[in-house]
Amino acid sequence: MASEMIGAIGLGALLVLMVLRVPVALTMLIVGFVGFAQVITWDAAIAQLKTVPVEVLSNYSFSAIPMFILMGVLAAHSGMAGKLFHSTRTICGGWKGGLAIAAVGSCGIFSAISGSSLATASTMTRVALPEMERYGYNRGLATGALAAGGTLGIMIPPSIALLIYAILTEQSVGDMFMAGLVPGLMGLVLYAVTISVVMRLKPSLAVAGERTSWTEKLLSLSGLAPFFAVFLLIILGIYYGLFTPTEGASVGAFATLVYAVIKGLRTRELCQAVKETLALSTVVFFMLVGAEMLGYFISVSRISFSISDLLFNADLAPMVVILCILALYLLLGMFMDSIAMLVITVPVVYPIVQSLGIDPVWFGIVTVLTIELGLITPPVGMNVFVIKAMAPHVKLGEIFRGVSPFIVSDFLRLALLLVFPALVTVFLV
Repeated sequence: MASEMIGAIGLGALLVLMVLRVPVALTMLIVGFVGFAQVITWDAAIAQLKTVPVEVLSNYSFSAIPMFILMGVLAAHSGMAGKLFHSTRTICGGWKGGLAIAAVGSCGIFSAISGSSLATASTMTRVALPEMERYGYNRGLATGALAAGGTLGIMIPPSIALLIYAILTEQSVGDMFMAGLVPGLMGLVLYAVTISVVMRLKPSLAVAGERTSWTEKLLSLSGLAPFFAVFLLIILGIYYGLFTPTEGASVGAFATLVYAVIKGLRTRELCQAVKETLALSTVVFFMLVGAEMLGYFISVSRISFSISDLLFNADLAPMVVILCILALYLLLGMFMDSIAMLVITVPVVYPIVQSLGIDPVWFGIVTVLTIELGLITPPVGMNVFVIKAMAPHVKLGEIFRGVSPFIVSDFLRLALLLVFPALVTVFLV
């Protein structure tokens, strides 16, 4: 049997196993191992199975992942998230829908040191939703704003998704972080505009918050200071070459730990934060091991190169190919976790992107943005289900209705990045 046919069968088996709810990491490992054995030999596959985990777990670049996770967990356990929402609520005081805008703003700022959409959504829901409900906000609007705001964690640097894409495609992590700045801030602004538009169309969904003076607004900036300090420390340190992205993750985690200890983080809370970091990191690394094994199989089967040749011979415009790939990501995003999507699909689609001469950094940003869209689209938007788990009294249909205007906003942002690629590369040198 031709290696390309084995590759196609392997990808089909991958989808079948995921439909059967086999864990994604285990699915990739099984398909990668068996497929590699069919293309090469069983002995070679066993040898790969011995070396791949060592390669992944000893990869210095991957050590940034648990550091970024630790930053977000420490911020959640130290009370930084609560102070952050209080500050943004004070700044937006008196605005129609101000609490929802404050929630989105808090999500965007929190994600700057969290790096994880799911962690951002769950943490800020715990902090902001009770306050919005107390002021009589429509539950769909409140949960929809939090679900959409949570997705900002996948784009605003430091981002675990951008880090993994950079490592999988051998791109500069610093370049990916810098490229994510403008699209991430665009998302923050467009979400705030979306809430304002919804308020004009349906003013009964929310009430104006308590008015605050300019003095109160200025004083409230103290709650934002720790986040901006850590964010600027990491981004400027990487940009000016003071340390590598991996070292930057460690510096950021240490700075967050010092702040948390100063603010009274107890030993029990610190131990809990470390346990959560280890649990989340283990899940990510298991998926990376599976993805590496799957990548070797895809490489030796040459299925990605066959797809590239097929598209090249079809004489399709590069933008048409990109739109097809993004449509695939949007479809997969309705059923899969963002990191799982990246580690499964990048080994397949990246050679196609290379063959078309498309800027890999720009492609990475639009890919991650499309994956971000999948986190809030039905039937299985992961962020929506996180919100549902945090607020079981809110119906799933209410959350999906509430998040629908933000989906339109994200499509607009994606269209802008497709039409104006310079928005991605503006900070690249």
